[in-house]
Amino acid sequence: MSKTWWKESVVYQIYPRSFNDSNGDGIGDLRGIIEKLDYLKLLGVDVVWLSPVYKSPNDDNGYDISDYHDIMDEFGTLADWEELLAEMHRRDIKLIMDLVINHTSDEHPWFIESRTSKDNPYRDYYLWREGRADREPNNWASIFGGSAWEYDAATGEYYLHLFSKKQPDLNWENPTVRQELYDMMRWWLDKGIDGFRMDAINLISKTPGLPDASVTRDARYQFASEHVFNGPRLLEFLSEMKREVLSHYDVFTVGETSLVTTGHAIDLTHEETGGLNMLHQFEHTELNRDLSSFSPRWSRRPWDLPELKEVMTRWQKDLENKGWNTHFLGNHDLPRAVSNFGDDDHYWFESATQLATFLLTLQGTPYIYQGEEIGMTNVHFASIEDYRDIETLNMYREFVEDKGLDPEAVMTMIHAKSRDNARTPMQWDTGPHAGFTTGTPWMKVNPNYTKINVEHALADSASVFHYYRRLIQLRKANPVLVYGTYDLILDAHEQIYAFTRTLEDERLLVILNFTPETPRFELPEHIHFSDKELLISNYKVDPVERINLLTLRPFEARVYRLFP
Repeated sequence: MSKTWWKESVVYQIYPRSFNDSNGDGIGDLRGIIEKLDYLKLLGVDVVWLSPVYKSPNDDNGYDISDYHDIMDEFGTLADWEELLAEMHRRDIKLIMDLVINHTSDEHPWFIESRTSKDNPYRDYYLWREGRADREPNNWASIFGGSAWEYDAATGEYYLHLFSKKQPDLNWENPTVRQELYDMMRWWLDKGIDGFRMDAINLISKTPGLPDASVTRDARYQFASEHVFNGPRLLEFLSEMKREVLSHYDVFTVGETSLVTTGHAIDLTHEETGGLNMLHQFEHTELNRDLSSFSPRWSRRPWDLPELKEVMTRWQKDLENKGWNTHFLGNHDLPRAVSNFGDDDHYWFESATQLATFLLTLQGTPYIYQGEEIGMTNVHFASIEDYRDIETLNMYREFVEDKGLDPEAVMTMIHAKSRDNARTPMQWDTGPHAGFTTGTPWMKVNPNYTKINVEHALADSASVFHYYRRLIQLRKANPVLVYGTYDLILDAHEQIYAFTRTLEDERLLVILNFTPETPRFELPEHIHFSDKELLISNYKVDPVERINLLTLRPFEARVYRLFP
């Protein structure tokens, strides 16, 4: 397996609106990020993935772009962005930009032109269709709820939007569209960025003819998964992008790819033939969804550890020597990791550090979402008025007003699954609004900021933050954690997740208790060693303790080096 800098990197995702506000307007900005670069350097991350900062009317918090070549006023100026890039590079931190090219904003000049007439040169930049008998061209549902089609009275046709109606989908079948996007990518790459995270990239190729989706639920509109994900020309489009743009720069790419298999991933990330370097898959984050529910996205079901082990091991082994994994437990679209996978109450520290150990010892490039390194948790706002996410607000209106569900039950779903769980402002200190802003924050701060914040974390050598630091240093010092093979042990154990990482003669053993209980760990007989060295743990451990048979404490994590 070839060695590259992006395989060895640790990536930190910044959601700029919620990271740090430098001017008191309540919205995080680029100069706020510059103020905190030394913090990121201290943490030890190598790369920052910056969620969108382009010009946008902010219908979907920047994922609706009206100008790819400029910066949103709320975030600053292009000069501020150039200073941010220079200051990051001065600290040996690389920058990858969020690339949103499945759709634009309806306020983008292309779409403004496109909707003026059917014969406008920009008409074919988007997917316009006539309706059928006074209704939409097909039965596709938007990911954000309702129809994926919006009627436009000016020309009497509908346009496709898989997300918000203010996010019309681009027509990737049009080669001029593709060249426009490639020119834009070169513009940013020539400014010196180090790569792209490609938003919803496996949606860019749709089934020709845009046929109806299969009816899988009792609703007027159906999710058209079979027609919009991993479409027939996806690999062709990405290969063209790589050939014409990406192969000319020393950068890396990561694709956001829902509903992919390991087979898709190998095709997409194969070292020689793949269009991308790595991708984000979401199978592990969706284990607690009830697929039989009328709304799987917002449902919850108990999941067990063998399910997680099966998913993670399949991805580890199927991609071994063929593609490249990424690992993440949270991002701007997901609940907080410690609330979703751990125990954010009785065993907050233990589960936050155990999950950190899990994240940073698997094979693949790890991604830390802002605040994860201090153990930030989900938020339980009492009122829907305190939420800002368009998906959450649409869901509440649909479930309460249209379906007549109990508002308290709907709020319980939101507390568990809303994207705003990850978007509450970063908790820097115990001051007003957690030190995020001197003004009124765009969204309320999680009330637990007086206990969970950077100020406390930096001052406590035994904090979640400093545990992350040590893990990152451990990964950098041990190539086995990057390039070593992964092998699961105790595959059927319902409480313990344990595996080895092996590179030539070096072997590490990772032991993780995923429960608040105290299970017994028994080392399989086929794993032989003459001596051991404890590399990291989230509890105090007697260095002479035998590891062949031991009792683990709640959410305990240990990593050992085994000597032949």
